[in-house]
Amino acid sequence: MTTRIVLLCATDRGLQFLGRLVDLLPDAELTVCSFREEPWEPPFIDAIRNRAMEAGARFVETRDVAKVSALSGQDLLIAVSWRYLVPRAVYGSMRLGAYVLHDSMLPAYRGFSPTVWAIVNGEQSTGVTLFKMVDEMDQGPIVAQESLVIPQEAYVSDVIPLVTSAYLRVIERTIGSLLSGKAASVAQDETRASYCCKRLPQDNRIQWDTPAQAIVRLVRAVSRPYPGAYCSLNERKLTVWRASMGIEPPHYVGIVPGRLLFVEKGKGTWVLAADRPVLLEEVQLEDEEPRPAEEVLGGPGVTLS
Repeated sequence: MTTRIVLLCATDRGLQFLGRLVDLLPDAELTVCSFREEPWEPPFIDAIRNRAMEAGARFVETRDVAKVSALSGQDLLIAVSWRYLVPRAVYGSMRLGAYVLHDSMLPAYRGFSPTVWAIVNGEQSTGVTLFKMVDEMDQGPIVAQESLVIPQEAYVSDVIPLVTSAYLRVIERTIGSLLSGKAASVAQDETRASYCCKRLPQDNRIQWDTPAQAIVRLVRAVSRPYPGAYCSLNERKLTVWRASMGIEPPHYVGIVPGRLLFVEKGKGTWVLAADRPVLLEEVQLEDEEPRPAEEVLGGPGVTLS
């Protein structure tokens, strides 16, 4: 009997997961759901639609799976990078159950953008969790996990592929038990639970009156493929794509947050944060191309806001 699988997916991670699922189960009857990306996000829906059609799968564009009657009564549901709660009437109708993949070691970092928040918060590790879908967000029993080290000074573009690869490894080693309906699971420890709120574009604004390390972590967390951390230079939007603490930062005791200090040739421009300077390495003024910071920013006397 043909296995009928529903895949709810988004982002490039969802696209890669779809490809791996097709490789693992080429004879499955697959229904793929995705939704239109936000204006500030990298595009993904067209690529997911095309890959689904290439595989002979049914594709549905929706944010509300309750409105898609064809989803009920299938064998297995898997959600990857899905942002919307799935009603019990849908997930509870799956013969073999419904499962979610999430990029954290649950019960820590439930909710939105856990990889971004982990970098923002200076975490040294993250991970992937496969768990049973329940009514409450990210609270279902855990089937499998894989932890990952966040490389020192990593940008989000370094971490995303590591997490995506872990997603693929987890499904490879668990798909057999999911299809047999015998996947073992363990309840989450609610005393260790933590949550992440949804990030909006304005959350990426650099506050120069915060510590330098926090600014550098923000830059690294929301850099490409995301819209980037930003501030203002003479009332023009300035996106900061790359920044660091520098090897030997100058020591300042008279600090004006956001004040440009000087250019270090071949490295970047030093700017004061609340506690010490930050080295800006690559920036982009609105309506211009990204360039080395030393080519864009002036010297002392200018203050970023």
